[in-house]
Amino acid sequence: MWARGALVGFGIFLCAGSPAIAQELRIGLASEPTSIDPHYHALSPNNGIAQHIFDRLVSTDATERLVPQLAESWKVSEDGLVWEFKLRPGVQWHDGSPFTADDVLYSFERVPAVPNSPGPFTYATKGKTLTKVDDLTVRISSAVPSPLTPNDMAAVYIVSKKSAAKSATPDFNSGIGAIGTGPFKFEKYTPGDQIVVVRNDGYWGEKAAWARVIFKPIKSGPSRASALLAGDVDVIDDVPTTDIEKLRTDARVDLSQVASNRSIFFSMDQFRDESPFITAKDGAAIKNPLRDKRVRLALSKAVNREAIIGRVMERAALPASQYLPEGYFGILPGAKPVTYDPEGAKKLLADAGFPNGFKLKLHGPSGRYTNDARIIEVVAQMFTRVGIETAVETLPPGPFFQRASQGAAGGVPEFSMALLGWSPSTGENSGALKPQLMSFNRDKGTGTANRGRYSNTEFDALVDEALRTVDDKKRAELLAKATQMAIDDTAWIPLHYQINTWAAKKGVVVTPRSDELTLAMGIKQK
Repeated sequence: MWARGALVGFGIFLCAGSPAIAQELRIGLASEPTSIDPHYHALSPNNGIAQHIFDRLVSTDATERLVPQLAESWKVSEDGLVWEFKLRPGVQWHDGSPFTADDVLYSFERVPAVPNSPGPFTYATKGKTLTKVDDLTVRISSAVPSPLTPNDMAAVYIVSKKSAAKSATPDFNSGIGAIGTGPFKFEKYTPGDQIVVVRNDGYWGEKAAWARVIFKPIKSGPSRASALLAGDVDVIDDVPTTDIEKLRTDARVDLSQVASNRSIFFSMDQFRDESPFITAKDGAAIKNPLRDKRVRLALSKAVNREAIIGRVMERAALPASQYLPEGYFGILPGAKPVTYDPEGAKKLLADAGFPNGFKLKLHGPSGRYTNDARIIEVVAQMFTRVGIETAVETLPPGPFFQRASQGAAGGVPEFSMALLGWSPSTGENSGALKPQLMSFNRDKGTGTANRGRYSNTEFDALVDEALRTVDDKKRAELLAKATQMAIDDTAWIPLHYQINTWAAKKGVVVTPRSDELTLAMGIKQK
């Protein structure tokens, strides 16, 4: 039995030109990874770099369909409790040692043991027991049927037991522990400056087109576009929305675009009686209003999504009603975004006991998502118009995610309300519902990215049942029902789905990916 991969919306692909073959590729990245350790942080910039150095048992193509990687094939037992993965023979680590089942088992043991992880990969490993059959066969068993095990395998990077067992996260960042089986080898990581990888000529699969790749973090969108036009880099990702049309008509540049599976949304503190960044208008302490569903819905109604898409995103986005757009497995079909209704928002606030509103500080990253800081500022103005006096604080992505995950006393999320984004690694809706909205439980690996600590036992039960339901039709129905429940609760505030845009110098062809990763393996010369 084969788990299904999800397909995505549309693609736009433009290219022309035929420059001379070059050996070095320079990529301007909008977002810098927080570590080279592939188990440290489940974050797209980290995953993008990790895929150059490390492999997984199962990979995904540009439209998120599952494809074999270190596992050549997999099958499931009739009761759905045991998956068997046949590993690829002849694979070598970058240091020349052979890849075996021992490395797979060690990688799964390491995932929950990485210290201070702000976004662990335990959502993909919890509840699974790995057994070595022989050097090239691994069995993964669970107490209940686990139809998404192959999808989960696409989230877990396999590290060398030999090198990783004596390496902490800083050792990966220095290169000591960054020994993979991937198409590139680690050369250098200078935070804030560059990440350099070189071609692995002993790679088991298709050899990379580039001998050396330099990733340059360039946080500013205009600066990335300028760097491309000046010839300082060959490719940029997350093209500034204000520059898309200008670059589209520039003869020196090719664009590629695809609809993203990433939703942008706000999480809200729903677990504290008093929230740290919410007060009465006069600054006095008040009970946390975000625990009232009416207040959460009022905030959602106060957001003019079409205005954000038109004025901030320059139409390079689609309004969101849930975590994934139409066409993905397990969504709620036909769901509509919350209608902009400022008067309705004011009435809900009054009904909840806040006729004069309250004071709120919004938090978010600056330079992680397209136009993130601008979005937060615009939404703050929208909240202020309905009576919620709103301030804004943005932070660099690294400190932001650390504080958003465990910045408050006791290692709990710090912020009252924060802008976030999510791109499900499973390619289906459970890949958002499990980490984002299931009750936080470190032991079970649920709610690992639930930074508002939304908790609903009925919702948890529905998603739990879906995760052990092998029948696709029934699983999709359960996930849709759970989504409806979370929407009815206003468990989070969806804003929009991004449209991913890359720009490259003429003749360099970028394969656009719905997961927004910028992979040198998908960049060729025409």
